[in-house]
Amino acid sequence: QVQLVESGGGLVQPGGSLRLSCAAPGLTLDDYTIAWFRQAPGKEREGGACFSQRDDLGDYADSVKGRFTISRDNAKKAVYLQMNRLTPEDTATYSCAAGPSWLFCWRPLTGDTGDINYWGQGTQVTVSS
Repeated sequence: QVQLVESGGGLVQPGGSLRLSCAAPGLTLDDYTIAWFRQAPGKEREGGACFSQRDDLGDYADSVKGRFTISRDNAKKAVYLQMNRLTPEDTATYSCAAGPSWLFCWRPLTGDTGDINYWGQGTQVTVSS
């Protein structure tokens, strides 16, 4: 059974940085579009960042653009989310997810989770002083 395993969450002060990792040992990353979602308490899940096979580029929700960077290492079967200049509004549970390679990033970035094949269990990020 395919598992995605996130790590790297924690408590950080406003303005700080964290790097999240998503290990996908059972996947060939070239075959998938990978997205990071987040969900804050009492709020709907939202897409934050996505890496599409179609253009081999990262794409971002407006709320994180310019602060977050998604990257991947196919050899290590891992995807990363570098988060800089964090604010309390970034506090949420962050989950990585894998969808088919034809999945356009605009769909997960609008919160559309249809056609997502695999989910991680999530890692908590708390931004607080």
